[in-house]
This record gives sequence, C-alpha cells and structure tokens, in this order.
Amino acid sequence: MDERVHLSLDSSAASSVDEYYEYHMIVGDDDGGKPFTPKEYEKYKKRVLPMRTKNRLYVSWQGPRGMDCKLIGPETQCFCQHRYKQHKTDFEKFPGSHKEVKCEVRGCRCSGYFYQPKNGSQPLRCHCKHQTTDHNTNHPYKCTKTCGCSGFKSSFRCGCGEKAEDHVTLIESREDRLARGHPVARVEPPYKAMGGVTGMSSMLEGYMRLDESGIGAPSENWFEQNPGTSLAASREPPKKLTTGARHGGDAPRAIRKK
Repeated sequence: MDERVHLSLDSSAASSVDEYYEYHMIVGDDDGGKPFTPKEYEKYKKRVLPMRTKNRLYVSWQGPRGMDCKLIGPETQCFCQHRYKQHKTDFEKFPGSHKEVKCEVRGCRCSGYFYQPKNGSQPLRCHCKHQTTDHNTNHPYKCTKTCGCSGFKSSFRCGCGEKAEDHVTLIESREDRLARGHPVARVEPPYKAMGGVTGMSSMLEGYMRLDESGIGAPSENWFEQNPGTSLAASREPPKKLTTGARHGGDAPRAIRKK
C-alpha cells in the first residue's frame, strides 16, 4: 500500500514558498518565531536594509599569507557552537571591536564571533586532549575540565598547509576588502548575516577557490593607481589590521581576531 502523502498545490504555491524563503533570509530569527505582519515586515526592512547596504560585515578566516581560507556565511558556526546568523550583524555604525559581534542566543557567554574549523564533521581537540565543546565560549577559551588548560590550542592544519592557530578571524568593511584587492558583492544583498559570501565559489576552501567570485578582479587601471598591490596572497598581514582578542587591541574598521 502506498503510504506517501501527495499534495495538490495551486499555481500560486511556488511563489508563496519563494516569498517565505526570502522572508526567512531577510529576517532570520529576528521575529522570535512569530512571523511579522506585512506592516511589521515593511517597518523591519526599512530599519535594517540600509544598515546591511552601508555596513555589511565581510567575515573571513584568513591564513598567515593573506588567503581567505574560509569565507563565513550565515550557517557557519562560531567557537560557541552557534551560527553566524545568531550573532549581532546589523550595525548603524561599523563596529569598533569584535566583541560587538556578540552571540544573541540567551545564556551564551560568547566573547564575539570567532570561527573554529572542524576535522571533517568532528570538533577539534585541544592539546589538553579535550574537544572544542569542552572549553569556555569566551576568551581565552579555557577548558572546563580540571586539566590545567590555559586556553584552546590545536595542531590542526588548514588545507593551505598552515596551523589553525596561525589563522585569524577577520571582520572587514567593503572598503577594507577592496583596498586589499579581495572580492566583494556586486550589489549588497538584503539578506541577514551574509558575512564573506559573495558567490557559489565562496562555499569552497580558499586553496580550492580558483574562479572569481563577487565583483571579480580589479581592473588594470586599479593596479596602476595602486602600485605594489597584487591578487596573490601576501606573505605579510595587512599593516592596517591590529592584533585581535587573544592578545588585546581593536581596530576601528577592520577587526582581526586570532
């Protein structure tokens, strides 16, 4: 006996699904689980869309040679195990500290969005032998076990060949990205917590991302006007970025967290 459920939908069903999907991409969890009324939805968009256009946070996990080894998207998990979209990402003024990009899940003590890679689908282990989830979610990420761990540290190596410890979680403005010759979106989308995602290739790890994404490569005139610049990964970190949370210090525009 066929126990499958067969749904009969009218011609407007597909557009309704598309509308709800777009609503969810724009609002995320900001409606508290109760969909906005049309009036509330328009009021919400009027408030947040200008912020997303003007002050989008481009978030990446950068290797020591300047490569964007991981571009952070809405579903990318933080060290606190909550996703980027569950953190505060809409700002009237560009944040001056990573601490402002805080987790909005009730009870979470996250000290600001900090990407932590995984070994396949498994969380990494610290040198103390305990997993990421056994450590505090705020800096310096000490182990909750009685092992004397002074802070999470792993020997895991990224696909670029460098240790995870040598990478930084970088939060930049559109202008910062362009100044470094890194891709940005052609048009800033209205969606919540897009982070560093600019195209389908953004889903790939940095060393696999061989095609252009976002706005693509700068023009030849741009290189002529900015001598000494290159799309090749730099061997030195950008001078304008300050050291991040693990060692103290904040930057007014680009935020570098290690």
